[in-house]
Amino acid sequence: NERIDPHAGLVKPFIRFEHEQPNDLWQMDFKGHVPMRTGRCHPLTLLDDHSRFFLTIAACGNEQRNTVQAHLINAFRLYGLPERMTMDNGAPWGDEPDAYTGLEIWIMRQGVRVSHSRPYHPQTQGKLERQHRSMIREVFKGLCLIDLPSAQCTLDEWRKTYNYERPHGGIGMQVPASRYTPSAREYQEVLPAIEYGAELHVRKVQAKGEIYWQGQPWRLGKGFKGERVGVREGVEDGQYDVFWGSHRIAQIDRVTGVVISGKKLR
Repeated sequence: NERIDPHAGLVKPFIRFEHEQPNDLWQMDFKGHVPMRTGRCHPLTLLDDHSRFFLTIAACGNEQRNTVQAHLINAFRLYGLPERMTMDNGAPWGDEPDAYTGLEIWIMRQGVRVSHSRPYHPQTQGKLERQHRSMIREVFKGLCLIDLPSAQCTLDEWRKTYNYERPHGGIGMQVPASRYTPSAREYQEVLPAIEYGAELHVRKVQAKGEIYWQGQPWRLGKGFKGERVGVREGVEDGQYDVFWGSHRIAQIDRVTGVVISGKKLR
């Protein structure tokens, strides 16, 4: 593949970026919806960036948090935990641009970092978008699906062929399964309580998603309702970093009176 440099007018080789190891990054997305005789199918896809291995292709009846979380639990149990997951900015994982969603918080609680593609830049998840096009062309085009169970059977067959049988040009004509190994980080069914060191001042997030610090309310987001967070001084005078476990989720700026979400601090 080649690309044109608009400034130099020269043809340069296109460099594909991929993470060095399996489970460094998982990409997740819904591929729109597909009509069936009874309702709609919403294909949920989960792809390992390094190997192009499809961890999940699920025929879902909706795009709600509980549905996604159930499929993620199955994937975590089978393959362990990734270091990071990336998604677009749509529901149910990114519909609050300035606050963390409940699904993001649940993923982060497992020790997985969460990131999002830039708005209107689908190329951030280019590998997943590319495989989506193949899936639509080879699975859904010209096929009338009956219901979710039959759709799942069809997707399972395609996923098996894609992962284990078909050589992939993006990985040197290997099959994705030859480059994938499960993560050594196991999914924990029951997580221990979050503990904070003595250097952090612990506060409980109130009903509207706020904490009280130095006599003032500071909003962190309703997703953290009931959680305990730790606050400590930041680098600049008047700034304070807010942690939820090991994740820096916000920064309080007493000078401007603003809370900066951790999403913007990354």
